[in-house]
Parts: sequence; structure tokens; C-alpha cells
Amino acid sequence: MDRIYRVVVERCIACGKCELACAFAHGSEGRPSKTRINIFKRGPELGTPVVCFQCHDAACAAVCPTEALVRNARTGAIDMARDRCISCRMCVAACPFGNMLWDETYHCVQKCDLCGGDPKCVPFCPTHALEYVPADRAAEKPEPFAWTGALAP
Repeated sequence: MDRIYRVVVERCIACGKCELACAFAHGSEGRPSKTRINIFKRGPELGTPVVCFQCHDAACAAVCPTEALVRNARTGAIDMARDRCISCRMCVAACPFGNMLWDETYHCVQKCDLCGGDPKCVPFCPTHALEYVPADRAAEKPEPFAWTGALAP
């Protein structure tokens, strides 16, 4: 794992663009209710993006009776092997952060998979609250955001 998904909470303005990008990237017809990242709104233009932490000792993977949740060696994400999932939802109950979500439409668990190493939400964040940085830079304090009026590249 050479990159880390990082959330800079102080930069989030709760615009919801990350939720829409995620929903479209995962074929959910752009419905934010089916997104793998959710914004917890803390007030006008204040939010906290909530997404899977890809835990080192992931409780969700440890309790899965069919080993349907496995670490992707390339991205470091905990990936879902849908062909192994028996829909028991033990992983949903085990996640201490509430980041394993049950999808009623497809009758399976969904979680952030880092889009295979290219998180689609990151480039859509206008304030750069979401970052996918080299692992050796993950502990560095992020620079404060200075609004230039231009959208993210």
C-alpha cells in the first residue's frame, strides 16, 4: 500500500459532490443514498466526510465466516468478494465506525473500495477535503485551504 486516503475535516463544506461522484462511480444511478461515503452535516457549510478507514486489523474481515472481505495487496483496501458473501451482515454489526452499509437493492454489503486505487470522490472535492496521498506523506499536517475560486482539477 503506497497511498493513503485522508480526510481533512476542517476543509469540508458539506457540498455532497463526493457522495454523487461515489454513487455514479459505483453504478447507483447517482443516488446519494447508495454512496459509500457520507457527509455528516454539522451546520451550514460544515461537514464531516465519513468513509471506511480500511483498518489494519479490520473487525469486519475478522468476523466474516466466508472470508468475503479481503485486503487488496495493491490498494490496501478491504475489498468485498461478492461471490463469497452470504448476506449474514456480521460485518455490518462488527464495524465499530458504522462504515459497512447494507444495500437493500442488491442484498449485499457495500463499503469503500478506494475505486481500485483511484478514488473517484477525490477530484470532485472543491476544497480538497479528500486526499489520496503517498503513504510517507500521510502523517504530515495538511496545508490550510486557500479558496482561489477555481474548481479542483
